[in-house]
Amino acid sequence: MAQYQYVALSPDGQKVSGVISGFNELDAAARIKESYNVILKLSEVSEKEGGFLSMDIGGNKLNTKAFTVMCNQFAIILKAGIPVARAVKLIAGKTTDKALKKILNKVAEDVEGGRSMAASFEDHGKKLLPITFIETLRAGEESGGMDRSFASMAAHYDTQAKMAAKVKSALAYPIFVLCIAVGVVIVLMVKVVPTFTSIFDELGSELPLVTRMLIAISNFFRHYILILVAILAAIIIGVKVYGNTEKGRTNLAKLALRIPILGEINELSAASQYANTMAAMLGAGLPIVKSVGITAKVVENYYISTETGKITGMLEAGTSLGDAMREQGIYPDILIDMTAVGEETGEMEQTLDTIAKYYDQELTEATESAIAKLEPALLVGLAGVAGFIVIAIYMAMFSMYAAM
Repeated sequence: MAQYQYVALSPDGQKVSGVISGFNELDAAARIKESYNVILKLSEVSEKEGGFLSMDIGGNKLNTKAFTVMCNQFAIILKAGIPVARAVKLIAGKTTDKALKKILNKVAEDVEGGRSMAASFEDHGKKLLPITFIETLRAGEESGGMDRSFASMAAHYDTQAKMAAKVKSALAYPIFVLCIAVGVVIVLMVKVVPTFTSIFDELGSELPLVTRMLIAISNFFRHYILILVAILAAIIIGVKVYGNTEKGRTNLAKLALRIPILGEINELSAASQYANTMAAMLGAGLPIVKSVGITAKVVENYYISTETGKITGMLEAGTSLGDAMREQGIYPDILIDMTAVGEETGEMEQTLDTIAKYYDQELTEATESAIAKLEPALLVGLAGVAGFIVIAIYMAMFSMYAAM
């Protein structure tokens, strides 16, 4: 619970001040009015937790592994029949992740005070925790199946974490090769080639075309490297500023879907996110309209996310989910057809869960295929640059020997 400082009038008209705990400002005001009828001033006390030395290092990024473990712990402990308040305290004591521990400690206080777990998690962890977690938890509280909600979330986030780990692992080698290649080329152009250039100038012989091209490129890098870096930085900043506008964000999202190879990966990723999230939301007992609304916020591609959000209005107007998805035309036909089949049979959760596994596999294969093509391309490019430099230097040396 937060701390609120107040100034109020006592029944005899005297000003009194103090500090009171409350879930929010309204709750604090209600608690004050139990003793004083008139509140003159009420403000939240800002937290001072030791200044710079006690600041958390690492920013406000969710540790997916720790978060998944937390969901599993809740599922097991609540299934064993332990009260919610006691469960939150137990897990808060065992959690090593600083951000989650801080949230859990605050939630423990709130739950002990009679507040719902979902509302408390939403207040204290809204900027860190996924919206799917909050809504699934709220549905579990309403239905009395919080252990099942936590088990469903643990499975959902575990799958996402494993897929992310696979992609990172597959990208590690190509990124390493690319960084080495860029570093080697910069060193060769800025340091090595100029050394040979001064030797060639002293000898004064006519240099081959390839060597002259190499020297020109090297001189360009030496004299304009800072300008090139500035231009690149300006382009990156310009794209980010443009991406912060509504039109720019939409256009960049559309562009991401048209890029060869990467466009297909983005489409498969959106389909996977949609199917996985919808299956999790429906499994938690949320109605279809609310499930689609939450799923729209989860999909990473902004254009697809926006178009998915429009489906909720069509559902409220009486259109079926399959027809609404087909009319929007933003998802693959297989996903649309399977969703329609699930609607007709009344097995939408199971159908979406099945199609989610299919798209997870397709996404993994597409990503691995793209990386498999990227690795040889990087190696060939690096070999081409190195070969060009070696040939240019050797041809210059041969021409000098011939002139001697």
